[in-house]
Amino acid sequence: MLAEGVARSLGLSSPAPRAFARRKGANADAKFTRTTFHGHARDAAARALHHQLRRYANVLLAAGASPAMLHAEEEAGEFVAIAGALTINIGTLSSNWVNGMQNAARSAAKNRKPWVLDPVAHYATGFRRETVARLIDLNPTIIRGNASEILALGGVESRGQGVDSGDLVEEAEEAAHSLAIRYGAVVAVTGAVDFVSDGAKAVRIAGGSPLMPKVTALGCALTCLVGAFAATAPDDPFNATVAALASFAVAGEKAAQLADGPGSFSWRFLDALAQLDGTTLDAAARVASI
Repeated sequence: MLAEGVARSLGLSSPAPRAFARRKGANADAKFTRTTFHGHARDAAARALHHQLRRYANVLLAAGASPAMLHAEEEAGEFVAIAGALTINIGTLSSNWVNGMQNAARSAAKNRKPWVLDPVAHYATGFRRETVARLIDLNPTIIRGNASEILALGGVESRGQGVDSGDLVEEAEEAAHSLAIRYGAVVAVTGAVDFVSDGAKAVRIAGGSPLMPKVTALGCALTCLVGAFAATAPDDPFNATVAALASFAVAGEKAAQLADGPGSFSWRFLDALAQLDGTTLDAAARVASI
């Protein structure tokens, strides 16, 4: 799934794994067509700056990245300059945290660092809507959300309740495509089958497990992983996003095979992500071009 440098940066064993994309019009039994991602990856490990909880850091560490967790407005912008990428998650908000988020996003633009916005339940309150409006005006490289969040961000009525999505991914695909064009960003809608668009091309990514929504903050951790992959391929955020989502999907499928429930799934998922190598990802990823 990954460019050679991405695999090397995240500690994957295969020197040059490739993506699989289903041919247009192919049926479910058709063979997959091999395509290569063209990200220009860094040689150093991905270093993504994240506003995050401990669980997010565990996922990134399992993937081979090096997370930092900062939110103070006095230092967030300065730290972005030495990070590979920035992820902003609005799950927990306060006024001073919002100031830190804005400083960090401005610094990402100044220092030409990719940054990812996770608009968690942005439709729930006026404060959250205002915060997302300010952040999205600072030109995120990638936007990752569930179907309800992406629908609402596109001005479409959604059925979301708090952080939980009440809409299907396929219902948000048009909104994602429009948002990608409007903001010049890669937009990822995640759920049972993920959807990614940059306004010109799009893919769907199958995999994962129904247990994943039952583990706290796993979706937010996925956003952080997208940031880590973007750090290794800053000039190719579309393929970096697809690679991150495919990695999550494959690890989720593997973890679910032996899990008895969400508790055992949680640690099995970390193990599966840590053990994931390029060869396994190359064989197991299910990415369909649209």
